[in-house]
Amino acid sequence: MFERFTKDARAVVEGAVGHAEREGAERVEETHMLLALLDREGSRGSFALASLGLPPGGRDGLAGELAEARRRGGLSRADADALSGLGIDLSDIVSRVEEVHGEGALAAGARSGALGWWSGRRPFGRGAKDLLVETLRVAVARRERSIGDEHILLALVARPGVPAEALADHGVTYASLTRVLYGEGRAKAG
Repeated sequence: MFERFTKDARAVVEGAVGHAEREGAERVEETHMLLALLDREGSRGSFALASLGLPPGGRDGLAGELAEARRRGGLSRADADALSGLGIDLSDIVSRVEEVHGEGALAAGARSGALGWWSGRRPFGRGAKDLLVETLRVAVARRERSIGDEHILLALVARPGVPAEALADHGVTYASLTRVLYGEGRAKAG
């Protein structure tokens, strides 16, 4: 599958590994893929994000939302709202856990301390692997021979979870991306 990835799509995957390493995460997850997409400039995916109001350098708010979701153990706001409906205050739980175990104790996949004996590349978590499979499906469904960063972006917004929720809050949905990337009466990404 990776032989079909464009230079930009490969850069996103490599960037996601870099984000996971800098964060000290055990695995590369979907949020790392989104952060790597946000880093890109001059690609179809970055054009689409800029067209929808997320210009390069102006994405700090989105990165902050992802960090806050990590702090909640990877739970989305929809998950937090569902728990709230059951009378469970997630922010109270996070605060109590952090009082005892330190800030970021619930961060999904975070490791404390050094890497120990293993210093190789981070493996991909289940969500990131599923995202890459969905990326292939998106490209095949569009009858495109290569897989670009725009396909990774489309796959991210098509899947439920924190990345799709954070992007939707900024007007980036599957429908809006498809409109920007493939026409439908608007400027098409080159």
